Amino acid sequence: MTAIARKNMTPAFDVVKVRADFPILARQVHGKPLVFLDSAASAQKPRAVLDTMTRTFETEYANVHRGAYYLSEKATTNYEAAREKVRAFINAKSAAEIVFTKGATEAINLVASSYGRLVLKPGDEIVLTALEHHSNIVPWQLIRDLTGAVIKVVPINADGSVSLDAFAKVIGPRTKIVAVAHVSNVLGTVLPIEEIAELTHKAGAKLLVDGCQGIVHEPIDVQALGCDFYAFSGHKLYGPNAIGVLWARNELLDAMPPYQGGGEMISTVSFEKSTWADLPAKFEAGTPPIVPAIGLGAAIDYLSGLDRVAAVAHEQDLLAYAMAELPKVPGVKLIGTAQHKAAVQSFIMDGAHPHDLATVLDRSGVCVRAGHHCAQPLMDVLGVNATARASFAIYNTRADVDALLAALHKARQVLL
Repeated sequence: MTAIARKNMTPAFDVVKVRADFPILARQVHGKPLVFLDSAASAQKPRAVLDTMTRTFETEYANVHRGAYYLSEKATTNYEAAREKVRAFINAKSAAEIVFTKGATEAINLVASSYGRLVLKPGDEIVLTALEHHSNIVPWQLIRDLTGAVIKVVPINADGSVSLDAFAKVIGPRTKIVAVAHVSNVLGTVLPIEEIAELTHKAGAKLLVDGCQGIVHEPIDVQALGCDFYAFSGHKLYGPNAIGVLWARNELLDAMPPYQGGGEMISTVSFEKSTWADLPAKFEAGTPPIVPAIGLGAAIDYLSGLDRVAAVAHEQDLLAYAMAELPKVPGVKLIGTAQHKAAVQSFIMDGAHPHDLATVLDRSGVCVRAGHHCAQPLMDVLGVNATARASFAIYNTRADVDALLAALHKARQVLL
């Protein structure tokens, strides 16, 4: 790391120590030091998560909830301890409000299929925004087609922000569900969730928040946010994949019908009728993601051991530096410049397709995302087919931004 990079680090945040916790960052790609700038797609894992999962598989693994023997009891204890860690991490009232899923996509599908099926009638409205990920669009289209509901879309401003006035114009007396991203995975825009929740509830509707990017970049208190559902995935939160979380208010989960049927989610079964288990088991059919859930618990332990406020400040410093320096590269244009942003920045380079650009950057060891980022409707609004995206995490440094800038200058020579 250069002396300039050290000088510009947030003093309260020891990024050198944090980087040492992530083994993969020590490797090289194409003979160059790895510069990983794709954490919005999936973050790297600290040693604490890797070790916890290995130990579980090697010495503590069994199926949970069913076994009357030591290994099963140990696995059950660790699995349910992970649920409690999630509860505390997001300040939910009860662990019964924490439903483990295989990812945020399944969590949103659960709400759309179960709650949507429960409340939506022909002509009722589902409100989304123009910047949503496909995972917060397609499930609502499926339930719209089943129920006769209508999807309405809140537009975005030129800088990628979304105004409360725009929400107020779209949310109306027929609105039943508002489903929004906390943070855009393309633009980094942070939506004003508390204010959106107020507008939603004033209309008598419920608010779902896709928190995949939000929970990574700021501390989350679901009670303070005022939403009704909050979904996120483990793999973006420095945990494993194949694990997600749906938080929902107890009274909503209690009223919702099961999303899937099978073992674990039942109280009694006969060929005439089945009855459902208590929360959250009612929504966790089959063998659950045991080791991924325990791994997520380890990731939460790791993050809880950091100064989250300092970590956010560190990421914001990287974002500000990148936003200031990227446009100095000839032909590079920033996509998404809202005032309130998380550490995600999309960009394009004149004359270079983002896929080609990402391929050339990779030769310098720099990993960025390229494509529509599972947000094709947003690309249409922006008037582009794709963007390149650099997303910053707790383990990135200004030196990583410098490496990106240097690689972009090299890419110009190759592509233009």
